[in-house]
Amino acid sequence: MKDGQPERNRIGDWAYAKIRDAVLDGELEPGTRLSVPDLARRLDISRSPARESILRLLSEGLAEEIPHRGAFVSDISVDDLISIYSVRSVLEGLSARLAAENATHEDEPALKDAIEVHRAALAGGDRREITEADMAFHGLVYGMSANPWLSEALLRLQSLVRLGMRKTLVIPGSPAHALSEHEEIRDAIIAGDPDEAEAKIRGHIDRLRETLRTKRA
Repeated sequence: MKDGQPERNRIGDWAYAKIRDAVLDGELEPGTRLSVPDLARRLDISRSPARESILRLLSEGLAEEIPHRGAFVSDISVDDLISIYSVRSVLEGLSARLAAENATHEDEPALKDAIEVHRAALAGGDRREITEADMAFHGLVYGMSANPWLSEALLRLQSLVRLGMRKTLVIPGSPAHALSEHEEIRDAIIAGDPDEAEAKIRGHIDRLRETLRTKRA
C-alpha cells in the first residue's frame, strides 16, 4: 500500500484512495479490522489522515463500526447484493433514460470505445481488467445522465457491489453476457431511445439479481 506520497496538503485524499483501493482490490478483505495505527504505519503517514479515511469508508458503507471493537471492512452478503441490485435497477434505468435523452453524436465514440475496451479485457481474461471495464461503461452512462446526484448514488452502489462480488461468488459466463447487453444499451443510447435504453439496462441488472437469487437458493 505504501508508495509515492503526494504533497502534504493532499495527503488525506491520497491516503483515502490507497485504503479504498486496498479494500476494493481485496488486499484488505471483508472482516479485516481497520486500525488507525496500523494503516498510518503501513502508509507512513500520521494518524489523522488514516482516521479520516476510515470515517469516509464508513460513510460509503465500505466499512462498518462494531461497538467496542472498532471499524472493519464491510462483509457484503448475497442477500445484501440482491437488495442493492433492486435499488440499482431503478436508478440505472433512470440514468440510461437520461443518457439517451442527452446523447449527441459526440458521445458515440466514447461509448463505442468503452465497449471495445471491455471486449479486449474479456479476451485477455484478467478478472480485474474485466471488472474495471464493466464499471467504466456504467460510469460513462452515469456521466451522460448529467445528474450528479444520481451519479454519486450509483457510484456508491457500484463500489458495494464490487466489494460483495469479490467475496461471494463469480457468476459463470456472466462477463461475456454482460458485454452483449452493454452493446444493446449502447445502441439504444446512441439511437436516442430513452424507453429502450432504460429497458435494456434494467434487464441487464435484473438478470444479475435473479442469478444471485438462484445461487443463494
